[in-house]
Amino acid sequence: MAWRLPPLAVLLLLVAAAVAPLSSAVRPVSDAHRSVAAELFAASPDDLETTYEAVRTFKMLGVQRDKGLDGKACKLAAHTLSSSSSPAKDLFQAVQIAGVLGCSVDAGVYDDVASRLKAVIKDTDSLLEFYYSVGGLLSLKEQGHSVVLSDADSTFHAIKALSQSDGRWRYDTNSAESSTFAAGIALEALAGVVSLSDAEVDPSMIGVVKNDIVKLFGTIKSYDDGTFYFDEKYVDGSEYKGPITTSASVVRGVTSFANVVSGKLNIPGEKILGLAKFFLGIGLPGSAKDCFNQIESLSLLENNRIFVPLILSLPSKVLSLTSKDQLKVEVTTVFGSAAPPLRVNLVQVLGSDSKIITTDSKELQFDLDNNVHYLDITPLKIDVGKYSLVFEITLQDSEHETVYTTGGRNTESVVVTGLIKVDKAEIGISENDAGSAESVEKLDLLKDTKVSLSANHLQKLRLSFQLSTPLGRTFKPHQVFLKLKHESKDFLGLVEKFYYLSGTYDLELSVGDASMENSFLRALGQLELDLPEAPEKAPRPPAQAVDPLAKFRPQKEIEHIFRVPEKRPLQEVSLAFTGLTLLPFIGFLIGLMRLGVNLKNFPSLPGPAAFASLFHAGIAAVLLLYVLFWVKLDLFTTLKYLSFLGVFLVFVGHRTLSHLSNTTAKQKTA
Repeated sequence: MAWRLPPLAVLLLLVAAAVAPLSSAVRPVSDAHRSVAAELFAASPDDLETTYEAVRTFKMLGVQRDKGLDGKACKLAAHTLSSSSSPAKDLFQAVQIAGVLGCSVDAGVYDDVASRLKAVIKDTDSLLEFYYSVGGLLSLKEQGHSVVLSDADSTFHAIKALSQSDGRWRYDTNSAESSTFAAGIALEALAGVVSLSDAEVDPSMIGVVKNDIVKLFGTIKSYDDGTFYFDEKYVDGSEYKGPITTSASVVRGVTSFANVVSGKLNIPGEKILGLAKFFLGIGLPGSAKDCFNQIESLSLLENNRIFVPLILSLPSKVLSLTSKDQLKVEVTTVFGSAAPPLRVNLVQVLGSDSKIITTDSKELQFDLDNNVHYLDITPLKIDVGKYSLVFEITLQDSEHETVYTTGGRNTESVVVTGLIKVDKAEIGISENDAGSAESVEKLDLLKDTKVSLSANHLQKLRLSFQLSTPLGRTFKPHQVFLKLKHESKDFLGLVEKFYYLSGTYDLELSVGDASMENSFLRALGQLELDLPEAPEKAPRPPAQAVDPLAKFRPQKEIEHIFRVPEKRPLQEVSLAFTGLTLLPFIGFLIGLMRLGVNLKNFPSLPGPAAFASLFHAGIAAVLLLYVLFWVKLDLFTTLKYLSFLGVFLVFVGHRTLSHLSNTTAKQKTA
């Protein structure tokens, strides 16, 4: 590595192209989901919809709620059920809340709710009204209440009449556009009609709906990693539902319909698995609505009559050659339950450039105690770097192939790390590109060094070293930086010019990579650089950044010598003069005694006596204020207090002197 050091010289900056990032990890539902759900639904909701979603989510996750919050939810549900003005949607959600929490509801109230919901079914042509009414009746039946839908065939036909040729549904007969979200709630409503019917629903209509489901899954969208999801075809600000809400609606509808009809729906297993990956790929949701849709959809996929998806996941996607880590693979249901007996084979390893590293199939061993499949990666002869591992899952029991879906081959990305050997490190100064270095010093990049070099603008700095992997291959790190910092502390490691600043530069080398366990930052030493004088119009160095915390750091010590104190008099002399300051007060007391001061004229009546006492107390307070001024208070504070005392003394003194004046006048008249 070489750099020319002219006035416009640049420092070494070698950045290798970054490889594609690892795909997002898909892991089963865990305690992290439970914590997020508890946080998102922490506040006690006041509306029925959010309350139902909260109690339903907590039940599916097995999270215990506050009994007080459950009681509040039951009161909300009971009030809604007993209200004659509650619409079908509110009745549906209230019945669901009561069913989840086991709220105590009078049988007569349920009878009235059932009658009202049946009346809605007879009079409506709205898909949402069908959905809420049928769903409410089905929830009543699941709670042990006797509910039968006698006109199930006509209701089934009324809902089916809203379907479209592409498998989507309309919300009502006046809707111009079809909706994937509506298809989900329609299928769920049809499943409820079948469950509530007192006779077998027309089998031909069941077959038509099964065909509609096949068409609906023909519109499903996908990503390259095998993730499948549904989205709305018609985008409208008032009706558009996002992929999470739409996919959740379809999952609810399809699984509900599959559970109540005979035979198996013709849906490919990889699409069911892809939907599971979609909801798990959300990770930890950011809103209560997304959390509810995610958990309920996964709960329905956990146990359904189409296919139960089995999820392959890696507990760790970073494997160390130094620590001889084993490749560990878990295969579970979406909620983390154990999978049936199966085999996991590593069938292919691809490099970061999609180049095939190996195609030798290796079967992973199974640890029954930890429910994990594992493989020693040492025999694979893979080096440090990023790889795509292709696994193939095979169920051991052929009967399970109609129950579970594995998706066949699954691809996971991993990073293999190791210690990189650093060798043949040298630094020196040369005169030209082809010339040999005048002075070459060997470096030990395993520790800081202190080389001292000097150069001018006509010379070159040469720094070279070799990196090799544990298997002896040349290693090209993701980042290599040579930083030059001027003695003025101007950081010039990422700017294009040295700004003609001659002087001493600190050299610092950084080498790093995600696969390199021994990435390092090393101080190399110093470079004395002699540059020509800057031209008149040359740019000046950038202003140094001011550290806002600098003023809080220890400051330079201030040295000061105080003046020698003046000599003070003896303590006896100070006490004598203090006594002399008391002589005027003593004289004042003697004068009072000579004048014969007495309290003969002190008022005897309660009112005047009180004012006289307050007057004398005020005078005493003024004297005390003088003392405080002498020992503690400043002038302005003393004047402030004195102003209040002065007003007080004027008032009580006037009343006291007025009384004495009136008393004297009466005595003279008498």
